[in-house]
Amino acid sequence: MHLSRRQFATALAVGVPALAQGQQETFDWPQWRGPKRSGVSAETGFATAWPKEGPPRVWSANVGAGYSSVAVVGERVYTMGNVSDVDHVMCLNAATGKLMWDYKYPCSAADPNGYPGPRCTPTVDGDLVFTISRNGHVLCLNATTGALVWTQHLVNTYGGVVPQWGFAGSPLVEGGLLIFETNVAGRAVVAVDKRTGRLAWANGGYAPGYSSPIAFDLARDRAIAIFSAAGLTGRAASNGRVLWHYAWRTQYDVNAATPVIFDDKIFISSGYGAGCALLQATASSVRLVWSNKNMRNHFSSCVLWQGHLYGFDDNQLRCLDIITGAAKWTSPAYGKGSLMIADGRLILYGERGRLGIADASPAGFQELAAAQVLGGASTWAPPVLANGKIYCRSQAALVCLNVATK
Repeated sequence: MHLSRRQFATALAVGVPALAQGQQETFDWPQWRGPKRSGVSAETGFATAWPKEGPPRVWSANVGAGYSSVAVVGERVYTMGNVSDVDHVMCLNAATGKLMWDYKYPCSAADPNGYPGPRCTPTVDGDLVFTISRNGHVLCLNATTGALVWTQHLVNTYGGVVPQWGFAGSPLVEGGLLIFETNVAGRAVVAVDKRTGRLAWANGGYAPGYSSPIAFDLARDRAIAIFSAAGLTGRAASNGRVLWHYAWRTQYDVNAATPVIFDDKIFISSGYGAGCALLQATASSVRLVWSNKNMRNHFSSCVLWQGHLYGFDDNQLRCLDIITGAAKWTSPAYGKGSLMIADGRLILYGERGRLGIADASPAGFQELAAAQVLGGASTWAPPVLANGKIYCRSQAALVCLNVATK
């Protein structure tokens, strides 16, 4: 079957509602990988030329150990961290970095693999914010005050077992439901009422694989893609029923990258030599379009822009043609980094605190600006552009940089 570029190319546009006269346009980033979990922002007009030291620093804050990225809604920035075996869910002022509230609870940071702290990025939905700790604490907090609305525990409530590298998936809001994995046989994926925590549905499946669930349209219905330890599963969003499963095993069960979804196609990728695949899904089946080892996402997820994928093949940045899976170019500049895309630009963050901007073009890697903005190692939380500011995280600090041009 011939597959045209038109079938595969997608802008993954983020819808922005019409503005009333005098109202300022905003580009929030309310959850993991943005409004649609695609890694693409609709924001434009930010600075792509910087001084040698990087964009002006607005503020920095000590947020503790962890790999949580940020969620940004209006003038509020949400993230997580761990200090002395206490988890902190924090809300900071975007303009000043001032701590607006801090919800704390005991949570051991001990990690036999040497990677302490939370992995989840907060999910903000209206007046609620949802988080999951590496050890399984599920929290629903008031987004304005930080007051506890309800809480559960993946071990104590559901009987789950903490995975080798901890619970890592960021909870997904789909309509009135909050959806997450439990690591429990017979009810591996559950949905609860987002306002009360009351169980809506629970279905069997596979052990979690450190990825985050993502919702999408499939044959005029809503579906959920779960990239578990055993592979990719499509589920009906309304009741969790399994629609299909595509087996994809990886060493250490690390399927960590969020799937990239467009039209009826789903791209998956894993590290440890596993490679990548493009799948085509229907309401009842899934089939392989192509697979190769040109993209091996260890933990960082790819982003699709105008028919090409951009992501980290283990420790090097790479561009793939989505139609064929062929590699277009490779760059070692950022090591084992992470990225997002806005206005046709790659916003790149290396594993040792290097931030950069480059063209999102299959013609080649063209870096426009770069600077060392944080120190340390394992700076694996992806960068976030929101409302004229870029946020970068290390194991000690969160920094806010000004890239507004007006």
